[in-house]
Amino acid sequence: MMELIRAFQLLKLNSVSKAWVDAVWDFEFTHTDPLDPVLEEEIKENPDVFKTVYMQLLPFSTDDNDDNTQSIWVVFGENGVSPKALVAVLSYFILSAKVKSPSLEQRQCGLQAASLYLLLLKIPGSVANKVYHQILFDTCLNMPLKCWPQDSGKKRKKDSVKSSQGDPKSGKRSKPPKKVSEEMEIDGDEDDEEEAMYFSAQDLLKIREDIVMLVRALLRLLEKFSLKDKPQSTDSCVQLFTELTNFEPVIGDLSFSQERNVDQLESLPELAYHGLGILCSAIHGEGDECRRRVFRKLLYVILMMKTQERSKPCLLASSQAVHSARDQAIRFISHIVDEQREATLPLLRILVQHICHQMVEKSEYRTSGAQAVGKLMAKMPCQDYAALVKWIHNYSRNNKVAFRMFALDVAMVLLEQDERDVDDTVDPGLAVYLSHRFLVHNIVYGHRNDVSPSVRGHALHCLAQCLELRSQNATKCVHELFSNTGSQTMLETGRSEHTLKRGETGQKTAMTFRTIELTKHKSITTTRRSDISASLQNDDTVTLFKKHVSDPKTNARKSALETVMSLLKHGVISCSAENLSILSDRCRDPAVSVKKKAMQCLMDLLAALSDNVDVQEAWLRGVLPAVIDSESSVQEKALECLDLVILTHIKSQGKYHHNDTSQRLAWDLLGLMCEKCEDLSRYFSKAFSVWSPQQKFTPAFVNGLLSHTEGERAAAAWLLLAKIASCSPKLNYSTVLETWEKTVSSPVTSVSMTCHILSVMGDISSNLNEDTKSRVVDDLIGWLKTFSLPLEVISSCVDTLLRFGKSENAQDTLRFLDRFCGELVSICEAYLSSVILNENGAENINVDLLVKHLFTLGVASLHCPSKVGKRIFLLVQSILTPSEQQGHAEGDELPASQPLSQFKPNSMPTVVRAHAVIALGKLCLQHEELMLKYLPVFARELEVGTELAVRSNVVVVMCDLCVRYTNTVSRYIPNISACLRDKEPIVREQTLIMLTNLLQEEYVKWKGALFFRFAVVLVDPDPTIADLCEYCLVDLLLKKSPLMFSQHFIECIFHFNSYEKHKKYNKFPQSESEKSRFSLKGPQNQGKRFRIYKFLLKNFTDEQRFNITTKLCQDILASFVDSDLPLDSDGSELLADTFDVLSLKEMKLTAMSGPAAGEEPQEDEMAMAKAVLQVAQKKLVSQVQKRNFVENVIPIVISLKNMLEEHHSPVIKHLMAYLQVTMQDFRSEVKELFAGDEQLAAEVEYNLKHFEKQKQQQEEQQMEKQLASFTLSPNRNGNTVASPAQAANQSGFDTRTQATKGPAQTPKSADALRRRTFAGMVTPIRRHPSLTVISTGRAKQAGRAISTPQVSINEVTFGEQVSAICSESGKGNKDVEEEESILHLMSPEQQKPVPRQWNVESPLVQKTRTRKRL
Repeated sequence: MMELIRAFQLLKLNSVSKAWVDAVWDFEFTHTDPLDPVLEEEIKENPDVFKTVYMQLLPFSTDDNDDNTQSIWVVFGENGVSPKALVAVLSYFILSAKVKSPSLEQRQCGLQAASLYLLLLKIPGSVANKVYHQILFDTCLNMPLKCWPQDSGKKRKKDSVKSSQGDPKSGKRSKPPKKVSEEMEIDGDEDDEEEAMYFSAQDLLKIREDIVMLVRALLRLLEKFSLKDKPQSTDSCVQLFTELTNFEPVIGDLSFSQERNVDQLESLPELAYHGLGILCSAIHGEGDECRRRVFRKLLYVILMMKTQERSKPCLLASSQAVHSARDQAIRFISHIVDEQREATLPLLRILVQHICHQMVEKSEYRTSGAQAVGKLMAKMPCQDYAALVKWIHNYSRNNKVAFRMFALDVAMVLLEQDERDVDDTVDPGLAVYLSHRFLVHNIVYGHRNDVSPSVRGHALHCLAQCLELRSQNATKCVHELFSNTGSQTMLETGRSEHTLKRGETGQKTAMTFRTIELTKHKSITTTRRSDISASLQNDDTVTLFKKHVSDPKTNARKSALETVMSLLKHGVISCSAENLSILSDRCRDPAVSVKKKAMQCLMDLLAALSDNVDVQEAWLRGVLPAVIDSESSVQEKALECLDLVILTHIKSQGKYHHNDTSQRLAWDLLGLMCEKCEDLSRYFSKAFSVWSPQQKFTPAFVNGLLSHTEGERAAAAWLLLAKIASCSPKLNYSTVLETWEKTVSSPVTSVSMTCHILSVMGDISSNLNEDTKSRVVDDLIGWLKTFSLPLEVISSCVDTLLRFGKSENAQDTLRFLDRFCGELVSICEAYLSSVILNENGAENINVDLLVKHLFTLGVASLHCPSKVGKRIFLLVQSILTPSEQQGHAEGDELPASQPLSQFKPNSMPTVVRAHAVIALGKLCLQHEELMLKYLPVFARELEVGTELAVRSNVVVVMCDLCVRYTNTVSRYIPNISACLRDKEPIVREQTLIMLTNLLQEEYVKWKGALFFRFAVVLVDPDPTIADLCEYCLVDLLLKKSPLMFSQHFIECIFHFNSYEKHKKYNKFPQSESEKSRFSLKGPQNQGKRFRIYKFLLKNFTDEQRFNITTKLCQDILASFVDSDLPLDSDGSELLADTFDVLSLKEMKLTAMSGPAAGEEPQEDEMAMAKAVLQVAQKKLVSQVQKRNFVENVIPIVISLKNMLEEHHSPVIKHLMAYLQVTMQDFRSEVKELFAGDEQLAAEVEYNLKHFEKQKQQQEEQQMEKQLASFTLSPNRNGNTVASPAQAANQSGFDTRTQATKGPAQTPKSADALRRRTFAGMVTPIRRHPSLTVISTGRAKQAGRAISTPQVSINEVTFGEQVSAICSESGKGNKDVEEEESILHLMSPEQQKPVPRQWNVESPLVQKTRTRKRL
C-alpha cells in the first residue's frame, strides 16, 4: 500500500491548483488550460511514471483481494489523493496526445494515462467517486488509433522531424519539443493531415507496447463494466477493435475462446477479437443491439473496405494482410454463431444480405465476398438457408449488374457445398430452394440471356464450371437442361416478379443494419429479359448456345465457347460435326481474344477426348487455318498448339508405344490430314515455312520419321517428310529411293502419299548424281505414258519432272522440257486424233482415259509452248464444238456468239468437256491469239451454258486469263460477275472467291456494277455464301479500300430500286437479263435491300455517317424538291427507301450512342475519365449535328413535305417517321428547329409524346406474345424485318388499315410493308365524305393537329376533308368541349384551300442561283 502511495506522489497531485482542476471538469474534458510548466517537467522526470502507477494499482483491480479493492478509495482520502485531481491530470496528458503532430513522448504519456484511467474505472466504486466521464472515456477509446502514426509504413520525407531518440552517433539528446499553444483542443477533424514525422522501429515498438497496455486495461474493464446504456461508447469500442483486427499480422490461427486470460494474448488482433467477443456477451445488453454493432463493423472487414466518417466506404487494396483479416472476421462470426446460435442467426442473415447489397463489380472482391457468403451460410439451419437462397434468387433479378454478377458467384460457391436434405423444420414452400437443381436452373442457367453482356458471359462461364465441380448433383442438373424431356427452370410467375426496389439499390454511407426487404417490381421486362426464355422448354438449347457464340460482346462469346467445350467434354451434348463446328468456326472470330479462346477450348477438348475422330478433325479445322491469321499473336498460338500436339510427340519407330496417348494422337492427326482433311495441307505447309528457320528439324527427328515410312503410319510420315525435306539436314537418300522404286513399280494405292513421295523426290533431286537423275526421269516419263495415274499424281509427276530438269543454264532446262514434255504432248495429240478424227473413234470412248490425256496435255503444254501446234488447238476445239461445225477448215474463225454447250445429245460427256475447257485455258495462257479467239466464246458460255462443271471451269479459266491478259479480259468482268447470281451455289461461291482474289491483287477495279453485284451476294439464299461475302468485303477488301462502302452507298439505293432517271447515278451499261437477275426492286425485296443497307452502314465511320446523311439530302431529297426527279411511283419507292435509311439506327453516330443496355459505368478513375470525355464529345457532336440539320436538312424536309401533301403521297408517313427518329436527340428543341412550319412542329411534337407513351406498352405486348407462343427466336428469313417501319410494325402497335380498292388491298403492297408505328398513326378518313364524323376519345384528349398520325392507312389526304385546329381560347366551356368531340369535314363541292407556300429552297438551288448572279 505504501508503494502505491509513493507511486501516486510522482504525479504531484497535491501541487495542482484546485482552480485548474475545476476548470478542466467544467469544460468536460473538451480542452484544458496548460499545466504549470515546472509541475509538468517534474511529472515527466520519470518517463515511466504512468506505467509505474498502473502496475502498482493493477493488483487492486482484481477480484482476488476484496478488502483491498473496497478500501482503495478510503486510502486515497486518507493520503490526500484527490480522484478529481487525478482524473484532471490524466486528462491533460491524454488530450496532449491528440494535438496535431504530437511527439513520441506525448503519444506515450497519453496512451499510458488513458490506460491508467481505464484501470481506475475497473476498480469498484469508480462511478460513486465520479471517476467515470462519458467524454473522457470515449477519448481514451480513440487514443490507439490517434497515437499510432498513420504514415508509419511510408517513406520518410525530407523535411520530416527527427526521432525523439536523438542522434545515436553523436550521443546528443534531441531538443525538447516546442510548447503547445496556451489552450489545447481536441483535434476532431480527421481530414487534416498530420505533419510529416519519422519514427524509428524502436519508437513504433514502444507505441505498440503502450497500445497493448491500453487495450488490456479496456478488456479488463469491459469484463465487469457494462455498456448497456452507453451506445456511443459501444460504437467507439467496436470501432477500435475492428480497426485493430488488421493492425498487424498474426502467426498461426487465432483462438476466439473467451476463457483465455488477457495477459496471455500477445497480438493486437487477438486482443481485438477478445474484446469483440466480450461485447457480444450478455453483460452488455440482453438484446442484439451490441451484437448488431459488431456485425455491422465486421461487414466492412469482410467486404475489404475501409469506413470513414462523413464519407462513403472505400475499397482497400488487395493484399495478404487484408485477406487474412477478412478470413479472421469470418471465423470469428462463425464462432459467435456457434456460441450464441439462437441470438445471432437473425443477425447472420442480415449480415449476408448486406454483403450482397454492398458488393462491387470488381471480380476479385466479388469472388472473395462469395466465398464469405458461402462460409457464413454453412452455419445456417436448413430453414434459414432456404429462405436466404430465395432472397438471393430475387436479388439476382435486380437492375444492378454487380448484383446479378455476385448472385452467380454465390450460387457457384453454394454448389461446391454438399446438398442439403429436407428436414422437418423446413417449410414445404421453401424446400425447393435447398436443392442444387434450383441454383443451376434458376440462377446460373436463368441468366444466360441477361440483357447485360457481362452477366450473360459470366452465367455461361459459371454453367461451364458447374460441370467441373466435385458435386455430381451440379453435373446432373446441367444434364437435365439438355435432356430431350426438358425441364421447367422457373418458379411460379408470381415468385419470378420479385426484385429489389430501384431506390434501395444505391450504397448508403449510413445504411441501417437491418433486413433488406423485397418488393414487387412492375418492370420485369427492363430488368430481366432472360426470365421469359427461362420458362421455355429446352428443345432449342443448343441453338441458343450457337447464338451466344455470335454475341456482339467479346467476353460473352468467350464464355459461350467455354460452356460449349464443357458440354462436349462431359457428354452433355453429342460431339457431332455440327456442335464441334461451333468451336472450330470461332477460331476465325473478328476478335483476337476470342480466336485464342476457341483454340484453347479445342486444346482442352482434344486432351479430354483424344480418341474421338470428330474432335480431332474439329481441332485441325480450327487450329490449322489460324496459321495464316492476320494477327501475329494468333499465328503464334496456332503454331504453339501444333508443336505441342504433333511435333513434340514424333519419335522413332523403336520408341513408339501405342499405349502412349500423346504419340497415338499425333499420328492420328497426321493421318486425318492425309485423308479427310487433305484440304488443310496448305496451312500445314505454312507452319513448316515458319519453323524451318528455327532449326526445329534435327537429323534425329528426320531419321525418326524415315523409320515410319513403312507400315500403317507411312502416309503420315511421308506427309511430314514432304514438308521438311526442302529445309531439313541431309536425308538418307537410299531409303527414299527404295521407296520410290517400290512406288513406281506398283499401282497407286494412296494418292496423297504418292504425291508426298514425289514432292520429296523433287526436293532431293539437286543432291542426286546424274545416273540416278536419269533413271528417275525415265521412271517418271514411263509412268506418265501409261496414263493410268490419278489426275493429282499426273500433276505432281510433271512438277517433279520439272525440278529434275532444272539447271543453272536456262537453255539446258528448255531443251529438257521440250524433249520430255514435248514427247507427252505428242502422245496426247496422237490419242486425241485417234478418237476424234477416226470415223469409229468416238463410238467407244474411254472417258477416263480421254480425261487423263486432256489433263496431261494441259499440264505439259505449259512447259513447252513451242511444241504445241495449231492441230492441237483444233482437236481440243473439236471436243467443245457441235458436230455439225467440226467441218470448219483449218484457220476458220469460230463464231464469237457460239457457246460451248449447244451440243447435240450424242456429243461428248460433260466431264470431258469440263476438262477440255481447262486444257483450252492452259493453252490460251501461252498463246495470246488463241485467247483472243476463245474469250468471247467463254463469255457466251457463262450466259447460256447449262452444264454446272463447264460453267464453273470457265469462271476459273477466265479469272486466270485476267491475271495474264489483264487489259483484255477486264472487259469481260461483267460477264464473270453475272455468275454471282448463278442458279448453282458452287458457281456463285467459285465466282465470289476468284473475283475477290483479283480485286485483292488489283487486277480488277471497282468499276461499273461490280460492287453492287458483290453486295447482292450478302442476301444470297445460301447463308454460307452470304457469310463468305461478308468476310470478303469486310476483312479482305474494305481494309484495302476504306472508302469503298461510303462511295457506293447512295448509288446502292438507286441501283437496288432499279431507278435510272437520275442524271448521275445508276448509268453503267447492263443488259436486260443482267438487270432482272440482280434487281431488288419492289416491296417483295425490301427486306433484302435493307439488310444490305444495314451491313454497309455498320462498317461506316462516324465521319462517313455524318457525310452520307448530308449527301442523301442533297442528292436525293433535294432532287425531288427541285423537280429534277419526278414524283411518280418509282420516285416514291426511292424516297421511301431514303427516309427509311435515314431512320435506321445504324445511321446514328456512335459518339451519340449511350452505353450498352444493362451495363453500368465502372467506378474506377479511368472509366470515370472516359465517361466525362464521352459526355463532352457527345455534346460537341450534337451541336455540329444540330447545325447541319438546321442548315441542310430542315429546309429540304419542309419543302418536300409540302410537295408530298400536294400530291397526296403516302411517302409522307416515312418523312414523319424520319423526323421522329431524328428529333429524339433534339427532344426539347422541336418548336425552335421547325419555326418555319408550325403545323409540322406540332405534329412532330405530338408523335414524339405519343411514341414515348406507347413504348412501354409495346414492350409488354411483345413479351406477352413471346410467352404465349413460346418462340425462342425468329426464323431466319430474308424478308423478316425489312426497314425500321416493318420492325416497328411487328412490335405490337395497332396497325389497322383502311379498306381500299385495287392493289392497296393486298398485304404485300409497298405501303403496307413500310408501315411505321410511330409515323403511321393517322386518323382514318372515309373515301366518301360525310358532314360529321364522331371522333375517338384519344383525339379529344390529345388536342392535336388533325394530320397527326393515329392509325396507319393506305392513303392520306392533307388539306382537304379535315377541319382546322381548334383554338385554345374556348377551354373550360362545356359547349366547346362537346364541339371538340366532333370532326367537321368539308363539303366535297367546296374548293380546297391552297396550302401555304413557304419560301424555302434546297441548298443546291441556292448555290445555283448564287453562281448565276456572280
